Amino acid sequence: MRISIFGLGYVGAVSAACFAADGHEVIGVDVNETKVNIINSGKSPIIEDGISDLINKTVANGSLRATTAVREAVLSTDISLVCVGTPSNPNGSLRLDFVERVSEQIGEALAQKNAFHIVVIRSTMLPGTIATLVRPALERSSGKVAGTDFDLCVNPEFLREGTSIHDFYSPPFTLIGADSSESGDEIRKLYSNVDAPIYVIPVGAAEMVKYACNCFHGLKVAFANEIGNICKASGIDSHEVMDVFVKDTKLNLSPYYLKPGFAFGGSCLPKDLRALSYRAKELDVAVPVLEATLSSNLLQVERAVEMVTSTGKKKVGVLGFAFKAGTDDLRESPIVAVIERLIGKGYDVRLFDREVSIAKLIGANKDYIENEIPHISRLMAESVDDVVSHSEVIVIGNKDEEFTTVDSLISEDTVIVDLVRLFGNRTSDSNYQGICW
Repeated sequence: MRISIFGLGYVGAVSAACFAADGHEVIGVDVNETKVNIINSGKSPIIEDGISDLINKTVANGSLRATTAVREAVLSTDISLVCVGTPSNPNGSLRLDFVERVSEQIGEALAQKNAFHIVVIRSTMLPGTIATLVRPALERSSGKVAGTDFDLCVNPEFLREGTSIHDFYSPPFTLIGADSSESGDEIRKLYSNVDAPIYVIPVGAAEMVKYACNCFHGLKVAFANEIGNICKASGIDSHEVMDVFVKDTKLNLSPYYLKPGFAFGGSCLPKDLRALSYRAKELDVAVPVLEATLSSNLLQVERAVEMVTSTGKKKVGVLGFAFKAGTDDLRESPIVAVIERLIGKGYDVRLFDREVSIAKLIGANKDYIENEIPHISRLMAESVDDVVSHSEVIVIGNKDEEFTTVDSLISEDTVIVDLVRLFGNRTSDSNYQGICW
């Protein structure tokens, strides 16, 4: 394939060399003539293991060259990859002037091109930037319409400095954001030599995946360091602790606990977070990540309450209020916290959870509901139908199979507030609100 790559910094230079090594015809574009000359001489403008040999080889065989001429590059290729920098401003926002300027330059060249062209943004930008900045700049300068006269995709990079060539050919996955299946298929062809899954998802989602990944990496470093600091203050070898921690690929390093939804609860997670945070204070060790975890969890409870109150309706039914389906455990159930707030605000509440009934409860759970939340026990209904017939708003609190048919039982004016994504891939509309979707 014929590719032009805009921006010959770290990402651009590595991408250009690797695509050229795969047999594609690559033209690198940069405003810096020194970089262009370095590449055309068969050398690398960056320091990276293996990159110099790769550039030397691909320049020598004619699959890679560089230029400062935007028009020539766009007219000579079918796909343009934008790899210019998006550095931080002092206030934390992104500098997007490089992206905007390159988009305008590509658009000006597209105005003179009859063949269909695909512009692919590889630079890291916040969700919505394609729609609010890149697309308008391209359409404004080209006089053409994205999706009709040319197409616009996202292809986030996941290259680590020092191992970028290895990461290019051995990624966990390749991500393509495309709102057109045809363009997504074209970009997919760029990676025919890469042995990794390829995921094609909408543009906005692809923009967000990059940030989700990098923020999670930062969170993991901060978490490990806080655990390490507590370990050192306690006379424990933190590496022995974390060496065992990472062996758990069923829960610790896995998809579990990473589905957006409602707050966590139960008898373990809140208690253990509080206990370790308290111990850290005793040891005079700051643990802002661990402490913020509980604060963030409480915000999700408040978010659920706000979703109900914003409907303007007063009769509320809650289906499932144990902290998860298949259990009768109400201790630190976040759904119970929502119910108590709604009762306190004067809402007319009815509850149903087949696993939770006074007759069935024994031991600690019975003591808890009788002594800690007796007012809630008086609001329990006998069936889903009882709750539905009473309610103007239905809150789905856990994934009990019995609740999956509730949307067929309610009137058209009833609002469902779903905290667990019970209904597959349904997303929010006027009568259905998902807490994170």
